[in-house]
Amino acid sequence: MIESRLASQLTFILELDRLKRVLRRTSLVGGDRRENSAEHSWQLAVMAMVLAEYANAPIDLLHTLKMLLVHDIVEIDAGDTFAYDVAANLDKEAREQAAADRIFGLLPADQCDEFRRLWEEFDARETPEARFANALDRMMPALQNYANGGGTWREPGVDRTAVYRRLQPIEEGAAALWAYLDARLVDAVARGLIRP
Repeated sequence: MIESRLASQLTFILELDRLKRVLRRTSLVGGDRRENSAEHSWQLAVMAMVLAEYANAPIDLLHTLKMLLVHDIVEIDAGDTFAYDVAANLDKEAREQAAADRIFGLLPADQCDEFRRLWEEFDARETPEARFANALDRMMPALQNYANGGGTWREPGVDRTAVYRRLQPIEEGAAALWAYLDARLVDAVARGLIRP
């Protein structure tokens, strides 16, 4: 029994290595290469530890960290869907559900259920932890874009309206972080880093 459980857990852990190969559209600050989804998840976890005091409501930091560390695991199969790609987002949910079934299904049943619940909680944004985690997930690429002179905001089809639609939910989880970022977005529009 123990050996079977351990084998399942180690199979899952080895599968996670594939997340390091999933490239996101966002470049590292300095722009020398695109970041991968594993790096993104790690950075969000550290970000949560540093910025937890700015959550709109008290949060369970450990729970938030768990959510951030599993929220993009489905990208192993589903890939990273660019936030501003309308067509690619049409089937994103179906691709991610299938990925969650397969990847979390590698774990023993109790852990499969726990990881799946964390992933679903993140997407639903109904708890203070999920709202804060989502705020960080949206904020970090925006900070990278701002630091990189516009980054992926310069992609076709990305304008001020699209950027605000994507980033406005930050306010639900961390109003102070939204106020900070909003000032940078205003500056980015003024400087031509985001199309009006």
